[in-house]
Amino acid sequence: MEKIKVRVLILPIFEVGGPESGFHGEAQYFYEAYLKGAEVFEIPGTDGVKLYYRDDVALCLLGMGKISAALNTAAILSDRRFDFSEAYIISTGCAGSAAETSVMGDVFVISAAVDYDLGHHADSSELADPDAATWFHDAMFDKIAVIRMDPRLTDRVYALVKDVPLSTTERTRGCMKEAFGGADWALRDPRVLRGTAVTGDNYWKGARGHRNALLMVKTYGCPDPYAVSEMEDVAVARAAERMGMLDRLIIIRDSVNMDVFMLNTTPESLWGAGAGAANLMTENNDEAADIFETAMRNNFAVSSVIINRILDGRF
Repeated sequence: MEKIKVRVLILPIFEVGGPESGFHGEAQYFYEAYLKGAEVFEIPGTDGVKLYYRDDVALCLLGMGKISAALNTAAILSDRRFDFSEAYIISTGCAGSAAETSVMGDVFVISAAVDYDLGHHADSSELADPDAATWFHDAMFDKIAVIRMDPRLTDRVYALVKDVPLSTTERTRGCMKEAFGGADWALRDPRVLRGTAVTGDNYWKGARGHRNALLMVKTYGCPDPYAVSEMEDVAVARAAERMGMLDRLIIIRDSVNMDVFMLNTTPESLWGAGAGAANLMTENNDEAADIFETAMRNNFAVSSVIINRILDGRF
């Protein structure tokens, strides 16, 4: 049986209601542009992951967290029905921005991914310096705690997309201005940047986690500054590396929130029992930003430039 040739494999993490739904999450714009009417295949060895395929383009929702991302990426790339020998992987999704350097709505070409969970994490109440980072480096993990994308591919992608215009919302502008005291860095328009992703299995947030992420990226000597926090990149990259495809992996992340608490929110007000429906995907988020769908559109604007070049044979 002849294998199905895939030239672009798009790997979002989640979608509300699946990629055919009306909500524009991580997959919807890609589905509408490239995969309407696609054939659907169930991937063996997964928890029901489906691969959508049409005209050399495939899309799968990986699921959240490093375990799902790694196992499902490996299962997809191992499926013998498909020929990924020349495919580029576009790993894509939303993330939290590093405060003081990026704004909600930014889109990042990721040049390295760091595992937030490896090393030693301490209880801040037991530190001699209560303001210090709570992460301690352990060289034993150095070979597995960070993975660097192919620098030539990263350079080529960034040169192609760095000037793609991005959008924001007036509500998000106001949120950034109020939350960060009108600081210059918080008032700029979103743009396409390079950066390092910090991957944690927990959805962390706060000043101490921010300091931990900065320290990790500095300690590991990553090629670009800490840019976003997310939950899958290091796992997708490690799976692609094991399959001999790291030099064809492109990671694009968009910012939908910040990595610190804003506007007097607290962990309890965002995530506690009384938080109700407020979350990063709704416009009643306690942090008063409505950037989610706009950031998804920004991500697609950047990613589609890459995908179209690949499909046109000009990449």
